[in-house]
Amino acid sequence: MSTRPRQLPLDLAHNPAQSRDDLVVGPSNIAATALVDRWPDWPSPVVVLAGPAGSGKSHLAAIWRELSGATEFAPGRLAAEAVEASGRGPVLIDDVDSAPIDEAGLFHLINAVRQAGTTLLLTARRFPLAWGVKLPDLESRLKAASTVEIHEPDDALLAGVVTKLFADRQVEVEPHVVQFLVRRIERSLSTAIDVVARLDHAALEHKSRITRALAAQVVDAMDTGQGRFDL
Repeated sequence: MSTRPRQLPLDLAHNPAQSRDDLVVGPSNIAATALVDRWPDWPSPVVVLAGPAGSGKSHLAAIWRELSGATEFAPGRLAAEAVEASGRGPVLIDDVDSAPIDEAGLFHLINAVRQAGTTLLLTARRFPLAWGVKLPDLESRLKAASTVEIHEPDDALLAGVVTKLFADRQVEVEPHVVQFLVRRIERSLSTAIDVVARLDHAALEHKSRITRALAAQVVDAMDTGQGRFDL
């Protein structure tokens, strides 16, 4: 067992930087990024960004909200306030399929957006056809929406995101450690978020830098399902 002193890391919130300049663009998200950038010149009033957890949908949504001045509403039950807001400007619903969809509410919102000549951005993990919508009129409206898929990241994008995630925590990591992580972790941004958080926690606990050796131990622990490990 190591005799190196440990400290209990404080569980501080780390708010990711979500400006346009902080967005890492690659082949997996270039189409979605281009669509956000070209607002308000959209091919349809309703746009759906679909991609797996941690793929950057919320970052793109935050960029669009800042660009468009959109009013954001939580998924689930869509109150009359959302319909009223559409008369004043764009509307955003992030992770719309993370809760049971209020089909009637979403149908009325889409109609209000179309009538007001404004725009609605929906982000989701799945394509609209996989939402299990039962209301035929809503299904028809969603088929008319423009849907853009965000794919899993390639090596270059994943490396950029890992570097950004460390920077969000004000942690400097050498490029060879980042490249090691890119080669070893699952090809997923959600996994990148997890491994960066674990490495930051481990480095603080053991008062050490984030080295390749530490990265290897954290990744091995993740691969074997261990919540903690000893250096």
